[in-house]
Amino acid sequence: MSRRQKARIDPAALAFAAADKRIDAHPLFASLSTYVRRDSTHPWADISLDGLLRAHPTRKASEDEWAWVFAHCLLHLGFGTFSCDDVLDFQPALKVGTRPSSWEPGKCVRGEASKDPEKWAQRFAAGLSNAAVAAIDVAGGARSSLSDARPLKTEWDLALSWFVSNYPLLGALASVMKVVADAELARGWDISIAAVSTASAEIYVNPLAGLNREEWRFVLAHEMLHAALRHCDRVGGRDPHLWNIAADFVVNGWLVEMGVGAPPEGVLHDPDLRGLSAESVYDRIAADLRRSRKLRTLRGKGGDLLGAPLRGPADFTDLDEFYRRALLTGLSYHTSSRGLLPAGLVEEIRALEHPPLSWGAQLARWFEEFVPAVEKRRTYARASRRQASTPDIPRPGWVRPESLESRPTFGVVLDTSGSMDTALLGKALGAIASYAAARDVPAARVVFCDADAYDAGYVPVEDIAGRVKVRGRGGTVLQPGIDLLERAADFPSAGPILVITDGWCDVLRIRREHAFLIPAGAHLPFRARGPVFRMS
Repeated sequence: MSRRQKARIDPAALAFAAADKRIDAHPLFASLSTYVRRDSTHPWADISLDGLLRAHPTRKASEDEWAWVFAHCLLHLGFGTFSCDDVLDFQPALKVGTRPSSWEPGKCVRGEASKDPEKWAQRFAAGLSNAAVAAIDVAGGARSSLSDARPLKTEWDLALSWFVSNYPLLGALASVMKVVADAELARGWDISIAAVSTASAEIYVNPLAGLNREEWRFVLAHEMLHAALRHCDRVGGRDPHLWNIAADFVVNGWLVEMGVGAPPEGVLHDPDLRGLSAESVYDRIAADLRRSRKLRTLRGKGGDLLGAPLRGPADFTDLDEFYRRALLTGLSYHTSSRGLLPAGLVEEIRALEHPPLSWGAQLARWFEEFVPAVEKRRTYARASRRQASTPDIPRPGWVRPESLESRPTFGVVLDTSGSMDTALLGKALGAIASYAAARDVPAARVVFCDADAYDAGYVPVEDIAGRVKVRGRGGTVLQPGIDLLERAADFPSAGPILVITDGWCDVLRIRREHAFLIPAGAHLPFRARGPVFRMS
């Protein structure tokens, strides 16, 4: 830099610009964004309560002095007051800049009262919250100073943190659930406001939705209750969209009754449905499909209950246990500190104390009912193991029938298309093998299906999980496999069929006892007549 260029640099202008940048980076004042002009007649600076800050055009001062002046004017805006005494009492605690020696309390606020005082009050409250978080970061070493640039908390972030500190029922949930605000992701998945993935504890919000903080509180509480009450997994054989609508009516009714935030415009709420469960509401709205299918969730046209994560595999191993404990603990703290909650919500949370059987236990019960164990009988042709203790007294031993025809069996129709998860497939086959062995089933009739059906015949149960080779990798058409078993001359007419699929299959018609084993969060494209077990 030449000497002439150095001479042209005005130190006072540099100090003014540095102070302006310093205040803009401060977490308390960044939310009170204003436009600064240098045309004020005030000895230092003045501000209108509508947000325009003007500084004296020729005043020369240090960076610290200008920072103090800017902070003073912005505090007038945040407080919405003309009184300098209120601001001067508060300002020393901030320790921002240095008060100019020539500063005298005067008319540093010009014009009339703000036309929108709530706007600046909300921004100032957000700034206070950001400053408190920044102060904790400074104390913990995460940032060097309050003016160290960091992304400021958004309205949805502040709404989520409010639950942690002010709403015990959902505080534990809010401390773990993550808000993903991605406009491109929201556009790609047609999310107009929000949706939730119960499998990853993520809430996907549309940052362009234009909601205020109270509305975001309502939206986040809505999605957290969806996830914690496992609405995504309780759909059963119902229509997923109508079930989502029914659950929305119930959750929104609770939130309105509890006064949590403010419902956004167009949210589903009907006082006539108060006190009903989601199952009861579903039965009502299913009677008028033409009207019900026009209803919209917080996502928009689609349902806001998303089974799988939108950003890759989930990091959680046992979310069901987490959701249950979080709600039960929150209920205990909430009732002791804040009072009563809607009876329907309390009943659903209390029901979580007795969780449903896992898919493995449900599958075992199905085997017990439809694959009966072979009855043992006693025979003197085989001595009892206790015969040695009483050699003079003959004791019959227990034996089972040896003929294959008299032993129980079952059929397995296995989806081997490319969409099937191999790890989940191995878990399912392993469970089937262990339950079959426990029921003394010597072999099961296995049929592989993708674009065609491949009959593997009777496979010993000990080989089902280990040495069975999956052959197909095409599309998924399972009906030929069902037909093959139902028509097979060597398969018992009363033999049950277990269908293992990921749900991406054709519509099935099965005329005998059967059950489905599908991944958690998956849905069949038809209403199942047999039980559906969801693998976790």
